[in-house]
Amino acid sequence: MELKGTETEKNLLTSFAGESQARNRYQRYAKAAKKEGFEYIAGVFEETAAEEFQHASRFFKLMDEGGCTPELKVEWMFPTGHIGSTEENLRSAAAGEKYEYSEMYPKYADIAEKEGFSKIAHIWRMIAHAET
Repeated sequence: MELKGTETEKNLLTSFAGESQARNRYQRYAKAAKKEGFEYIAGVFEETAAEEFQHASRFFKLMDEGGCTPELKVEWMFPTGHIGSTEENLRSAAAGEKYEYSEMYPKYADIAEKEGFSKIAHIWRMIAHAET
């Protein structure tokens, strides 16, 4: 089944962009945590960044395999480049992850299922579980 023109195509692109941005943000959070002397927390951010890279790669592969539109416009609200204290960064990361696993990815999985993309729906559900 081809993804072109589906809601699932847009949702994959949004997921890819969000995971890619989160990866970079978590790498910056890790540097900030190290600077504040929180080595363990820096390690958690680095590990989480690596996981986000894997999730983004998975979404990119699904788009590549699904025959997506070469360029696609989506409207989405992404967080900007604020790096706060380690406490602020932890709260921000937790809020973003919670939104993904409790609202965004379950909704995207349901849409994919309705559009006939059960494999993609399953992947969103698995990634949502990993995000908890």
